[in-house]
Amino acid sequence: MSGLISVDEALALLAQHALTLPVQTIPLAAALGARLATPVTAKVSRPPAAVSAMDGYAVQLSDVGAPGARLRVIGDAPAGRPFAGTVGKGDALRIFTGSVIPEGADHVVIQEDVDRNDDTLVCHKAYDTAQFVRAIGIDFAEGDELLSAGCLVGPAGLSIAAAANHGTLSIYRRPRVGILANGDELREPGSALEPGQIVNSNPEGLGALIRQWGGEPVDLGVADDAMDSIRTRIGAAPGIDIFLPVGGASVGDHDLMRPAFADAGFTPVFEKVAVKPGKPTWFSTRGDRRVLGLPGNPASAFVCAHLFLRPLIEGGMRRALLNARSVSALPGPGRRETYLRACVHADTDGVLSVEAAVNQDSSLIRPFLTANALIRRLADAPPVAAGDLVEVLMIAPLE
Repeated sequence: MSGLISVDEALALLAQHALTLPVQTIPLAAALGARLATPVTAKVSRPPAAVSAMDGYAVQLSDVGAPGARLRVIGDAPAGRPFAGTVGKGDALRIFTGSVIPEGADHVVIQEDVDRNDDTLVCHKAYDTAQFVRAIGIDFAEGDELLSAGCLVGPAGLSIAAAANHGTLSIYRRPRVGILANGDELREPGSALEPGQIVNSNPEGLGALIRQWGGEPVDLGVADDAMDSIRTRIGAAPGIDIFLPVGGASVGDHDLMRPAFADAGFTPVFEKVAVKPGKPTWFSTRGDRRVLGLPGNPASAFVCAHLFLRPLIEGGMRRALLNARSVSALPGPGRRETYLRACVHADTDGVLSVEAAVNQDSSLIRPFLTANALIRRLADAPPVAAGDLVEVLMIAPLE
C-alpha cells in the first residue's frame, strides 16, 4: 500500500500483521515483564484455611461477651502447626498471626486484652462480634483466574502467581526489537563531538520503552548514509522480530532506510501516515519479520513508538482513550491527526484535567520529562476552548 493513510488505518494494518510468537514455560523468577500466554488460575486458596489476623487466643465468642471472663488455656498452635483438638466452651488456645483457627473457635482475643496466669486467662474486654479471623479464600479461592492471558507480569503479578502456588509461567517469547539508527552525523552518548555532529539519543529512550512493553531491545548501531551500510546492518542482525529503523525515512537524498529494506526483500504495507508528528512512519514485512520505520526527530520517534510500536509489540491491541478538560485553548490541528505532549492530573473533585506542553517542536525531548499523556486532535477538528473536553492517550501513570 502506498500513499498517506490515517492513524486508524495504520493501526488496523499493524493488527493484521501481528507477530505470532512462540510460547515458553519459564521459572517464575524470570517472568517479570513477560506477557502471559495463558491465564494464571489459583492452585490453592489464600489463605487455605481460616487463620488468625493477630497474636492472641482462639476462643468461642459466646465466652467473652462480658468483661472479666475467665478461660482455661488448653495449648498453643504456632503458624504452620495447627491444633489437632477442639476448642470447647470455656477454652482458649494460644495462637499467633497466621495460625490456623482450630475447630470450635470463631473469635480471637488479642493478647493486649488479657492477663494470663499459668493456664488461666482473664479477658478484660467484652466482644459482641467475631474479630481477627481471616476467612478461607478471602484473597482468592482455588480456581479463581488471577491474571489474564496477554497481560504483562509485574511485581504484583509475580507475587500473586507465587501465592497461587505457581513455580513457572507460560509466556510468549519476548519479541526482539532491533533499533537501527541512520545518519553520518550521529555519535554515541559520551563522544567528543565535532562540528555538525549530534548525539544518537533515540536508542536509549526507545530501548527503555521496548523493555517496559515486554520486548527485548537490541541496539543495531548506526548505519552511515549509504545503502551498503544499511544493508550490512540488516544482514548482520539474525533473530530480530521487529526492525526499528530510526531516521532516514523521509524523501531527502540521504533518506535510504525504506529502499534498503526493500532491497532486503521487505514488502511495504504502508509508507506514511497522516499524523503529526510522525508523517514519515512506515511499515513493511518479510515472512515472520516486521519493519516499523520511525522519524529521526526524538519527539516524533517517541510519539510514534507509543502510537504504533507498542501495539505491534503487544499483538495489535488497541489502547483506550480517556477524556480530560483542557487547561488552555488549543488551535485547530490542521489536516493531520495530531498528538500533543501533555500532563494529565486529577482535580480535587476527581475530574481529569490536561495541560499541553507550550512547545510541541518535534525535536524536543525535554517535554517528555513531565508529559504523561498525548492529547489526540482529529484532523480538521475545530479549535478547543479552555475547559473543553479532549481525548488523551496515557503514556505514563497518573500522579
